[in-house]
Order: sequence, then C-alpha cells, then structure tokens
Amino acid sequence: MRSSTGAARRAPLNRERVLRSAVALADAEGIDELSMRRLAQELGVVPMALYKHVAHKEELLDGMVDVVVGEIERPDEDDWKPAVRERILAARRALLRHPWARRVLETRTAPTPTVLAHTDAMIAALRRGGLSVDLTHHVMHALGSRVLGFSQELFVDDHAAAPDPATRAALLQRLGETYPHVAEIARRAAHDEPSTLGPGCDDQFEFEFSLDLLLDGVERLHRNRWTPGQAAPGR
Repeated sequence: MRSSTGAARRAPLNRERVLRSAVALADAEGIDELSMRRLAQELGVVPMALYKHVAHKEELLDGMVDVVVGEIERPDEDDWKPAVRERILAARRALLRHPWARRVLETRTAPTPTVLAHTDAMIAALRRGGLSVDLTHHVMHALGSRVLGFSQELFVDDHAAAPDPATRAALLQRLGETYPHVAEIARRAAHDEPSTLGPGCDDQFEFEFSLDLLLDGVERLHRNRWTPGQAAPGR
C-alpha cells in the first residue's frame, strides 16, 4: 500500500490536489482500486471531505481525464500535417503514462472542457492548414479515438493472456481451415510483445502506420480541393 508523507497529509485539500492524487493512485494501483474511500485514506481525510471538491465518482473520473489530457504537449509546428501528427502522438504518450486512462475515456458520455479544448485545437490546426470545414469534419471522424492517443481495435480482449506457442499454432491451424486469409496475416505479421492490438503486435508501429495513412490521404484530398459528393482520388 502506498503511503503519504505527513507534510502531504497536512497540505490544504483542494480540487487539484484531489484529482492529482486520484491520478497517482490509479497509476500505482489501477483504476479498479480507486474509490472515494480509498482516495480519502490516501489523502488522510474522511470520505465526506472529498465531496466538497468532487460531487461523486463520475465527476472524479471526468477530472482525472482532464488532468491526463492537460499533460498533452502542444507542438511547436505551423504546418498542419506535422502539427496534427505530433499532437496525436503527444496524446498517445500521455495515455501510455497513465494506462488506465483509455478505459476511463471510453466510458465518458460527454467530453469534458479539457477534452473539448484539445479537440478544438486539433480542428484549428486543420483549418489553419486550409482544409475546408467539410473535409475537416470528415477527417475528425476518420481520426476517431486517435485524436486522444489510442485506437479502438476489433476482436481484441485486452485482458486475455497470450497463448503458448503450441496453443497458438493449433489455433492458427483451426483458423486457417475456415479463414485462410486471416490466418495468413496472423502468421506473417511481425510481433513484439506486449500489445493491445493482439498477442505481440507492435502497438506503436501500427498506431503510427495507420495515422500516417490517414494523414497522407487527407493531404491528397486537400491538394485535390475535395468537396462533399466528390469521389476520393483513385475511385
């Protein structure tokens, strides 16, 4: 169990201290261990003292999201494409520092002011680059959760343990009997554990690869002065 110093326990309680302590607790022990009672214990106060600063657990989680998103560095770049790329990778670095944050972000039903400010800055970078409102709208849809530093993948159980080599080989054999092309990709893909994209995939490479494909496509549409109803180049 983590312990606080006497000086920290005597520090005045305010919203910022509550939120940053909650983030530190989640970093150290995991989001499932976070409760108002556990946080109060960490801060050396009674649970009711927390409710003067956060009304309930959901507000606490919203505030924790704001702390994490607030850590995202602003790129020192004027050109829209590298600026957007660096801001997204900065968001990814922030989420990697706080592994629980992705799960919490996925449960939020409305964006917090800090998330809205981050999103607004992303849109502003695209608009400063001359992209039309329509194209920017579609770009934000295409980027999806990557704007906040992660990508939602299909058919992935983040909590599943990777099978041993013999079991994996047997699974691929059975998979290949019905889905040969899926099995072919699974066998040929380079793997470096650990991963959230499947057992052993290189998350960072796959994230940047997909991001660059998207941004290259956006750049091509922008060069061709794309408008709604116009087919994308190559179609």
